[in-house]
Amino acid sequence: MTDASTGKVVVNRAMSLDGFIAGPGHTMDWIFEHLTSATFPEVMAATGAMLIGRGTYEVGKRMSDESGGYDGGAQFVLTHRPPDEPDPDVTFLTCDIEEAVATARRAAGDKNLEILGADVAAQCLRRGLVDEILVYVLPVLLGDGVRFTPPGLDPIDLELFSTIQSGGVTMLRFHVHK
Repeated sequence: MTDASTGKVVVNRAMSLDGFIAGPGHTMDWIFEHLTSATFPEVMAATGAMLIGRGTYEVGKRMSDESGGYDGGAQFVLTHRPPDEPDPDVTFLTCDIEEAVATARRAAGDKNLEILGADVAAQCLRRGLVDEILVYVLPVLLGDGVRFTPPGLDPIDLELFSTIQSGGVTMLRFHVHK
């Protein structure tokens, strides 16, 4: 899918030790108690664009006032219902997942396209569009919330190629076997 002149498509997730990417009610504020964009600056430096689901966009928008946001290049939101009031920092896409990935990859240039959001990531994984999965395992148990993958995702073979620890956070990187 990628060659040496282009970046990779990377599913980027923060996850509790018990496998949740968001807590009950889609809360994600617990993430910023452990992880900021400065924790692993090399990830931010390698990111040229982000493709985000609408739900993740809405949660992120509410949280950006508190956290200062996440500057990972051009932002694209895949949605069936673009908001009535445009966001000048975001491009809303209403196309299929392959076209959304292609559009966001062009904007990323030779850097990585980060995929954020459970549903968008699952769509990309189902279609074989993902090169890597990057997981930040945070030292917290949530007990309930949004799981790392939704039910019904077929098994996908992964190969661990990097493990880095910063404080209580462990970053795991996997190649996706296609």
